[in-house]
Amino acid sequence: MPRSVSLSVRLATRADASEFLALIQALADYEALSGPTEAAKERLVVDAFDCQPPRFFVHLAFEENNPEPLGYTITFFTYSTFLAKPTLYLEDFFVRPEARSKGAGSALFDFQVREAKRLGCGRLEWTCLDWNTLAQGFYEKRGAHHLDDWRVYRLTEEDFTRWN
Repeated sequence: MPRSVSLSVRLATRADASEFLALIQALADYEALSGPTEAAKERLVVDAFDCQPPRFFVHLAFEENNPEPLGYTITFFTYSTFLAKPTLYLEDFFVRPEARSKGAGSALFDFQVREAKRLGCGRLEWTCLDWNTLAQGFYEKRGAHHLDDWRVYRLTEEDFTRWN
């Protein structure tokens, strides 16, 4: 469906830090979670904009003539030994609810697919919460496959204390 607004996606810069942090809080609100602490916000800004190389990449979607971003993605690389290629991992993918009918989600997702291809990745991977049927429909409409044979496991920083 043609869009009446022009959208763009670009790499965030340090000047975008406050908008980036506001989008993370908006995602936390959407998922009914508490957002990052002040210390975590400081680490996010440093890790995205001050580390060389950055620990992750932030991309923002904008509507023409609107300086406020509609959404964002965070990506970083993992590696597939069997493919012997990098995987672009999509950690966060969020569009403000009021902007979802404008095509910002499609612009961000399409941008990441093109980036994975441009960077020679063998995969683009992400996780999705089981209750988020809106997101699941969005991904499946674009040909994404839900993997039934893999489960996501996690150890947290608190769990690390069991190791010396």
